Amino acid sequence: MSLSRLQQGAHHDPFDYLGRHPYDGGSVIRAYMPSAQKVELVGYGPMKRMKGSDAFVAMMNDEQAAKVPDHYLLRWTEKGDGSTHEAVSPYSFQPQLGELDLHLFNEGKHWQLWRVLGASMREIDGVSGCLFAVWAPAVPRVSVVGNFNGWNGRRHPMRSRGESGVWELFIPGLQPGDAYKYEILTEDGALLTKTDPYARRMALRPDTVSIIAARQAYAWADADWIREREQWDWQHQASSVYEVHAGSWRLKPDGSFLSYRELADQLVDYVVGLGYTHIELLPVMEHPLDESWGYQVSGYYAPTSRFGEPDDFRYFVDRCHQAGLGVLLDWVPAHFPKDEFALARFVGKPLYEHADPKRGEHRDWGTLIFDYGRNEVRNFLIANALYWIEEFHIDGLRVDAVASMLYLDYSREDHDWTPNEFGGRENLEAIAFLKQMNEVVHARFPGALTVAEESTAWPMVSRPTYMGGLGFSMKWNMGWMHDTLSYMEVDPVYRKYHQDQLTFSQIYAYTENFVLPFSHDEVVHLKKSMLGKMPGDIWQKFANLRLLYAYQYAHPGKKLLFMGSEIGQWREWNAKEELDWSLLEFPTHEGLHNLVSDLNRLYREQPALHHFDFEQQGFQWMDCHDAEQSVISFLRKDAAGNALICVFNFTPVVREAYRIGAPQAGSYLEILNTDSAYYGGSDVGNGGKISARDVPWMGFEHSLELRLPPLGALLLRKP
Repeated sequence: MSLSRLQQGAHHDPFDYLGRHPYDGGSVIRAYMPSAQKVELVGYGPMKRMKGSDAFVAMMNDEQAAKVPDHYLLRWTEKGDGSTHEAVSPYSFQPQLGELDLHLFNEGKHWQLWRVLGASMREIDGVSGCLFAVWAPAVPRVSVVGNFNGWNGRRHPMRSRGESGVWELFIPGLQPGDAYKYEILTEDGALLTKTDPYARRMALRPDTVSIIAARQAYAWADADWIREREQWDWQHQASSVYEVHAGSWRLKPDGSFLSYRELADQLVDYVVGLGYTHIELLPVMEHPLDESWGYQVSGYYAPTSRFGEPDDFRYFVDRCHQAGLGVLLDWVPAHFPKDEFALARFVGKPLYEHADPKRGEHRDWGTLIFDYGRNEVRNFLIANALYWIEEFHIDGLRVDAVASMLYLDYSREDHDWTPNEFGGRENLEAIAFLKQMNEVVHARFPGALTVAEESTAWPMVSRPTYMGGLGFSMKWNMGWMHDTLSYMEVDPVYRKYHQDQLTFSQIYAYTENFVLPFSHDEVVHLKKSMLGKMPGDIWQKFANLRLLYAYQYAHPGKKLLFMGSEIGQWREWNAKEELDWSLLEFPTHEGLHNLVSDLNRLYREQPALHHFDFEQQGFQWMDCHDAEQSVISFLRKDAAGNALICVFNFTPVVREAYRIGAPQAGSYLEILNTDSAYYGGSDVGNGGKISARDVPWMGFEHSLELRLPPLGALLLRKP
C-alpha cells in the first residue's frame, strides 16, 4: 500500500516506507528513485528493484547492517544519459524541527521563523545539506523539486509534521545557488508548483524559482551605529528622508540597473552630500513585475535579485550606516499579487489570503488580502518585519496602505463588505495584527522605526498600544501634504482665498508623530512633477518650489522627499528611466539642489527646527491672518526657548517694510532666504543683521521691518 501511494505521488509520510527499517531479525533499506536505471547501497552492494516500481530495496542481516552507516550513501545511474551520481539518503535522518518551534509557529509567536521554515544550509551528524520546511496544511503530499532532481516531485517527498501543517526534508549534498520549488498535491488532486514563501533568495525575473541562500557570513562593521540606535531619541532629533526607487535613481550607460554595491558607492555619498539623515527604499523584496515598483511582493524574505545577492544588500546597508545614514524599507503587509507561482491559493485554496472575497481581495488593485486572523499568517508577517531588521540591520519600516487594512469597507461598494462582530466597519483582526507587530518590533529592536502610510482620521496611529493606539512610531501626514500642494497649485493671485489650507494643519499637527511627505505617489499618474505642479512662468515655478520646500522644513514634523524632486525634474517619475541628471548643468536646477542641501543642514543644526516636531511648545503663530497679502509667519522654538522666525510670502510681489513681531529685542540674522541668487532667485532680501524696534506688534513687545522676497521664505534667528 505504501509503495503504491509513493508511485502515485500521494504518500503523506514517505519515511514510513523509505529509509532503514527493522525486518525479520535484520534491516531493510528502501529507496525510491524514479529516474534511476540501477542503484547501489555503498558498503553493501546493488539494491534490488521492486517489481513494477521505481523502488529499490536492500535486505540485510544484522552483520551486514552493522557495516552500513546510519547515514548511508546511495550511488545510482540515470536512465537517460547513463551518468552516475551518489548522495546520502535524505530518508536516513530523524525529524529536525523541534516541537517548540512548531508550537510557537502555530501559536503565531515564533519571532525568528525564517530560521525554521524555508531552505537552510545545515550540517547534521557531519553531513552537509539543506533543510527544507514549508507550511502547507491539509494536503496529501508536498515534495521538494529542483535542478538537483530533474524537477520530479516523486524524487523528494517531504515528511509531514502532523497537525502543525508543516512539512520538512533534509537533502544532503545540496549547495547554495541550487534552485528549488515545492510541488504540492492538493486535496482535489491538482498538482501545484510554488516558490518558497520563506525563500531568502530568488532567481531574476521572469524566472520564479527559489534559490538556496548561503549561510549568513557577512562581516558587519556597523556595531557603533546599532548601539547608538538603541539610545536614539528619535522624537527630538532631526529626521529627513530621501525616498528612492533603486531601479531608476541612476542607470548604467547600457541602461541596466546599478547593483546594490554600486548604489552603495554612488547613492550613499550623494545622499550624505544632500544632508539627509535616512534613505527610504521603495520595496526591495522580490517582485515579478517592474511596473509594480515593488509593491506586489512575491518573495517577502528575499531581497530582489535585480540588484544582486543578499550579502550585496547587506553591504549597501552597512555602507549607509558607516556614512551616518539610516535605512528605511517600504513594507507591504496589506496585500499580495495573485501570481499562481507564489502565495495565492498556496494549497489550492485560500491559505495566506482570507477565504471570504469580501475580506480577501482588493477589487481596485487586483490583489489578495492576508488573513490576519490566522496565527500562522500573522507570524509570517511579523517575523518578516523582524527579519529585515535583524538580518539586514534595517532601521525601520514604512508600512504601506495601512488605511486599506483598518477598514472592512475600504474602497468597496455597500454590498461588498461584511461588518465585524460588533456591527462596525473596523477590521479587528488587522488592527490586532498591527498592534502586535509594532509591540514586537519595538520590544526587540529599540530605536527601530515603524511609519504608517495612513490617510484617514483614524485616531492614535502613532501612540503606544497601552494607550489605545496602533503603536507606530510615526504617521505620514497626508492631510498636510494634500492641503499644501492644493494651495501651491493655485495661482498666487487667488491664494488669499485659500489661506486656511496653510493654517488648518496646526489644528491637528500634534495629535500624531507626523512625517511631512512629498513622495513618489505625488509625481506619477498625471499628477505632474513637483516643479510641474507649480503655477506661473519658469521663474515663478522655481521660486514656488523653493518656497514650498522651505515651508516643509519649517513646519513641525519629520521630512520626506522623493528622489529627483531636489533637482527640479520637469517630467513625472518614470520607473524605467533614470533621473534627468543633466538638469544640474542649469543654474536654476543647481540652485534648487543647493537649497535642499542647505535646508537639511539647517534642520539638523538648529534644534528649534526639530526638537519639538511633535509637540505644541515648539511652535507659535506670529501672524496667520494676513490672507490679503498671502503671508504667514511663525516661530519654531527649542527646549531652551531659543526661537527661529519663519516668514513666507506666497505671492510674486516684493513686500517692502513688512512688519512682524519679534520675540526679543536686539539684532536678528537672516540665515535662509530662498530668493538668494545662490538658489537661483532674484536676491531680494535684508542683507546681514536686522535690528528689532521697540514697536509692539501682534502681541510681541518688539518688531522687525523686513523686505519680503517674492515667492520667498526667510528664516531669522538671534546671532
